[in-house]
Amino acid sequence: MIPAVETLLKDIRNKRIAPVYLIHGDEPYYLDLIADQLEKVAIPVAEKGFNQFVLFGKDTDVGAVINYARRYPFMAERQLVLVKEAQQMGGLNDKSSAQLLEDYALNPLSSTILMLCFNKEDGKSGVDERKTWVKAFGNKGVLLGIKKLYENKLVDWVADYCHKQGVKVSPKACQLLADSIGNDLKRLAGEIDKILLNLSVNEEISAATVERLVGISREYNVFELQKALVQRDVVKANRIIDYFGRNPKDNPLVVILAQLYGYFAKVLLVQSSRDQSEKGLASVLGVNPFFVKDYLAAARTFPIAKVADIVHAIRRADARSKGIDCPTMSESDILRELVFDVLH
Repeated sequence: MIPAVETLLKDIRNKRIAPVYLIHGDEPYYLDLIADQLEKVAIPVAEKGFNQFVLFGKDTDVGAVINYARRYPFMAERQLVLVKEAQQMGGLNDKSSAQLLEDYALNPLSSTILMLCFNKEDGKSGVDERKTWVKAFGNKGVLLGIKKLYENKLVDWVADYCHKQGVKVSPKACQLLADSIGNDLKRLAGEIDKILLNLSVNEEISAATVERLVGISREYNVFELQKALVQRDVVKANRIIDYFGRNPKDNPLVVILAQLYGYFAKVLLVQSSRDQSEKGLASVLGVNPFFVKDYLAAARTFPIAKVADIVHAIRRADARSKGIDCPTMSESDILRELVFDVLH
């Protein structure tokens, strides 16, 4: 978990609660996690009906939010005003609204907890922490920006999430979950939770468990394709891509190309690294030492010049998948040509 998020959650659990919060970023999983934690502990259950207000930006505006914040709690010590999707609040870009937010943040009501959650939307810049009204939240309370987790951190995230749930998980299962689902943390957490519901007492989450419960084919997945390519098993590689072609919704080309690119890019790193020890390579690659042998096998199979050609071929396939250079090629044909280029 992101250290700043973990610290904030710990503070909230221990009821070290600030009067104002502005949480923003492009990782909705953590935004929701923080908001949910505050909802759980800020107001006693018996008082929530009159003193907890959960608003959505599209249904309100800055003036209304400030009015809620300035009211006094009903027969209670404090109230909670939580605004989700705050980036959609009406009047947010008006100077007068910015002034309202700044004035309130600098002089918040001691009996109100105000949290604004801004989800960064695609194509938009998000919250600008240089603005005076935004800084005001940081001066009097908590201002926290949360960036989407990088792909190379996903395996560690899965392992950490499972550890916090008190369950063991194999390195291969972590990799399988991370690569098959990607950095949608909400979906990733949901899939892990689904697995946990079906585990026996003291059972470890293995790769076989993930394949069975998440719906990943044991024989036809990108890991088996990578293995077939490294073993130069032409028949198996073509059988897998034929399956992908028949099931494009479950095996989108963009995901397959991203995983193959990440794999062969790491193979290049292995081949160019001075430190060829498993421990050193694990550090360079940012992977569990368990997987180093797989990259070493690929590095022995393909000369460095060939790996560079493979990486270039994957980039070309990605461009074609977006209609560049060859707009008439189907996704199935693009993948078939890529596999041919890798194996020949």
